[in-house]
Amino acid sequence: MRATRSWAILAVLGCLLAGCGGSDAKSTESGDETEAACTKSAMSSAPDLPKSWPQIENVTYTQQSQQGPTTVVEGYFAGDVTAAHDDFKRELDSAGFTILFDEIEDNDSEVSWKGQGRSGQVALRNECGSSDKVFVHITNRPG
Repeated sequence: MRATRSWAILAVLGCLLAGCGGSDAKSTESGDETEAACTKSAMSSAPDLPKSWPQIENVTYTQQSQQGPTTVVEGYFAGDVTAAHDDFKRELDSAGFTILFDEIEDNDSEVSWKGQGRSGQVALRNECGSSDKVFVHITNRPG
């Protein structure tokens, strides 16, 4: 009986450890999405963002997806993380959005916002493979 229980425990541990390796595939997939957002042409139509969403200079929106009630808009900013962060924060505030939280680090930043019955976050990451192009990831959900 003890041997059976020991084998069962080892089998469960083996499955758990094997599951840990699965994150590499997801990282690669996320990297592919980031690369696509950084290299695609501009969207042919306007992204699904709130009506008074500011037009931010140097931003190109390249793709959009729906994840349940959340719209995700991605693209790139021609410049560095600090300039992108400052532009988004300033322009969202000027357009009447409430800035709930913002943080900036060397290679990424976040600006969380709320307004027009919506809320979300602008995440900026230095992942486009260039020091003068920043990955832009915007979440937009019912607020």
